[in-house]
Amino acid sequence: MPIKKRGTGLTAVADAWQLADIDVTASYPIRPYTAVMAEVAKRIANGQMKCEMVHGEGEHAQFSIAHGASMAGARATTGSSGVGVTYAFETYSPIAGGRCPIQALVGDRTLDPPGDFGSEHTDCLTLRDNGWIYGWAQDAQESLDNSLIYFCIGEDPDIMLPQIVAMDGYFVTHISQEYEMPDQAQVDQFLPPFKPQFRLDVNNPVIMGPQIEPEMGPPLEWDRNVVMDKVKEKIMQVTEEFGRVFGRKYAPFVEEYMTDDADMVFLLQGAHAVTCRSAIKYLREAGYKVGLCRLRWFRPFPDTALKQILPKFKVVGVIDTNTSYGAAGGGGVLLVETRASVSELAQKPLIQGFTSGLGGETITHEEFFKMAEMMQMTLNAGKIIQDATWVNFNDYNKGAAEMKAAHEQAAQSKK
Repeated sequence: MPIKKRGTGLTAVADAWQLADIDVTASYPIRPYTAVMAEVAKRIANGQMKCEMVHGEGEHAQFSIAHGASMAGARATTGSSGVGVTYAFETYSPIAGGRCPIQALVGDRTLDPPGDFGSEHTDCLTLRDNGWIYGWAQDAQESLDNSLIYFCIGEDPDIMLPQIVAMDGYFVTHISQEYEMPDQAQVDQFLPPFKPQFRLDVNNPVIMGPQIEPEMGPPLEWDRNVVMDKVKEKIMQVTEEFGRVFGRKYAPFVEEYMTDDADMVFLLQGAHAVTCRSAIKYLREAGYKVGLCRLRWFRPFPDTALKQILPKFKVVGVIDTNTSYGAAGGGGVLLVETRASVSELAQKPLIQGFTSGLGGETITHEEFFKMAEMMQMTLNAGKIIQDATWVNFNDYNKGAAEMKAAHEQAAQSKK
């Protein structure tokens, strides 16, 4: 029988890895990831998990160990945070190109601009072009569930891609909350043992990861591109199967909240969705017809789903909890991807960019209220007056004043 537990997002992932019966985990400490490493080590020492734990001398070695273990046929895991993620950068493309479905946990934190260690999504988003599949969990329950779902997708013989279970550092990784831990029989029904078609075996030797000629590279790149397209169909199948086995049903790509009659929606990913839902209840009472669209996947990006969902709204406020200095439109990664997704549509909403929640800052109710006010002014004006707003900074206050003036001018013209 499933049991109710109280724990963090990291203990939830440790539960998932225990239930998945992983063979090898590779570790190197960096907060907030470190806690899952400590939790798994404790369980191995106590005899709760039969797993080989290998400690690297750094993140590059850590991911390389997981790479080798996966090539040998092991269900392998690892993880990191912040600058630890970028220290291992050389390893990501070979792991994906070698079709090694290792799973990494990333507890997000900044890339030290300098010295900060708070939560934001910039570290994980630096990996977006390396062929890993990933998305953000909003709480401990989703951290556990996503881990099982990702194994099932990544290890499918038609996919064979590595996965990142991403979660907001400290908000999800360290805040204790209640979640449901499924029983072993349910997991065994959902997630079969990992059986790769090819693996390093001294009795049946094959060549893996050889040096290739330049003209041999593009066909491999094409193959990775085709496989990533297949992932979307697999996500739909596995999400539906997960709901059937465990009884928790998720939207495959985009979760909607109070959108039935909404003119405006916030679009974001990760733990700030929890505060957003609460803020929306107050905004509704104040007369704002606003809702939420939460992305469950970032790679592959759910562009097809967004093309179907977003045209029914008039204004979409994209909230980036990352930085991409100099990006098109002046916002973050999510703003660029969202606009690209709907750019070819004849009928599309006004897409307004916000940057907030950097460096471990919470996005407060008041900030959601301010963003809703700006979106309402955009709706009234029929155009975006100020884009790529950094909430609570001078340009925001200047933009808000300009929009207020435009709003008053529009009101006067109607008299």
